[in-house]
Amino acid sequence: MKTLFGLLALCAGLAQAADMTVLRYIDQDPGDPPYSTRILVTPDFMRMDSGEDAGDFTLLDRRQGVVINVMHDSKLAMRFAPGVLPPKPAGWSPRLEAGKAERGGRHFTLTVKGVVCSEGIAARHAMGAARAMAELKAILAATQYRVWKDSPPDMQHDCDLANQVWNSGDTLTLGLPLKEREFTGRSRTFESETRQPLNPGLFRVPEGMTEINAPS
Repeated sequence: MKTLFGLLALCAGLAQAADMTVLRYIDQDPGDPPYSTRILVTPDFMRMDSGEDAGDFTLLDRRQGVVINVMHDSKLAMRFAPGVLPPKPAGWSPRLEAGKAERGGRHFTLTVKGVVCSEGIAARHAMGAARAMAELKAILAATQYRVWKDSPPDMQHDCDLANQVWNSGDTLTLGLPLKEREFTGRSRTFESETRQPLNPGLFRVPEGMTEINAPS
């Protein structure tokens, strides 16, 4: 009997390993119409796209620790590797506050110097997907810092450093974001989560792409 239970557990584990988590969000940038974002997650990869299998996409290779941005029109696949971040400024102390966990998730705010940089609702669900999102942000943190540093002084905001650089994964430790709004007005709203059979082809760089390394 123990052997039978063991085989059943193994089969269930193999079936789960052959699936992928599919998350769908509605995103919106300030002044622009809302758009759909699909996120596909496996133990080894995460893919973000608009929902079209043949469209442009961003691929996180969780084994190699790299992010690849695939652009079909230009036939380019740009690779981003983790970079080195400078030390945090003296007195850098963002605050992440989370409310009591409820059935609909818990409300959170991430603030810097009294300014709300990000707020929303997170649920301790699909934590593997939340961890993958945090991994992608961590890899891109050095690139985001370089963009911030090269921006005009009047466009350099501490909240960018909190959301995209030094504290990029803090809110994701609370769980999967169901609603989120950043200080810029950019927002994200969770639509659905499903599990679908794994499609390995969606996690490969298409043939004929020129792969280049992003500046480190």
